[in-house]
Amino acid sequence: MPDRRPGVPDHQPPVLRVLVVEDEPVALEAHAAYVTRVPGFEVAATAATSQEALQALQSTAVDVVLLDMHLPDRHGLDVIRAMRAAGHRADVIAVTSARELDVVRAAVSLGVVQYILKPFVFATLRDRLESYRAYRDGLSSTDEVATQAEVDEVLAGVRPTRAAALPKGMGEELLARVTRALRDSGSLSASELAEAVGVSRVTARRYAEYLCDTRQAVRRQRYAGAGRPEIEYRWAG
Repeated sequence: MPDRRPGVPDHQPPVLRVLVVEDEPVALEAHAAYVTRVPGFEVAATAATSQEALQALQSTAVDVVLLDMHLPDRHGLDVIRAMRAAGHRADVIAVTSARELDVVRAAVSLGVVQYILKPFVFATLRDRLESYRAYRDGLSSTDEVATQAEVDEVLAGVRPTRAAALPKGMGEELLARVTRALRDSGSLSASELAEAVGVSRVTARRYAEYLCDTRQAVRRQRYAGAGRPEIEYRWAG
């Protein structure tokens, strides 16, 4: 029986099922964990390749796909094309380090509803998922729209209402440079990272630690001779 107490809705909105597609194991685990922390969403399946993703869509009900663009067997844009050709209508949120403008434009033309750049914190994904939820709720609230204002209101729901801030004193541009340096090199100490990016060792270490805290990078001990081991930072991929 439905709950008839005052203030309790008769119908709760359905839980949205998410397919997380990411080839880096640490990032895949982190993104799936993030999804489970957002009310109204659950992880339906995970995939590390385009083949696994398309198979999951065949066998599992999915509302939205968190899709990395750089997969080992196929580009994310081609995955979207394959999805649509096979009749899969799940919405797509790109979660990727792909910053090429051509990729962003192609993603928009293929109907990607959100585009999230790595690395990011939980609050960023939470805000995008909440915005997507508002978008879905707007679509399901009526069979048709009567005015341009109603169209604008529905489409506005897919856009985030606020940007998730980095920790105080950190900037997006420098974070991108640090991320690129780690990805390109594989592993760097704080001193090596500082030299590569052109900042102080303390600043480089702070950004590297942030990437570790957000599970985009990992710490390792580097042994060189008989001295004290040095901490190095390795990109999670």
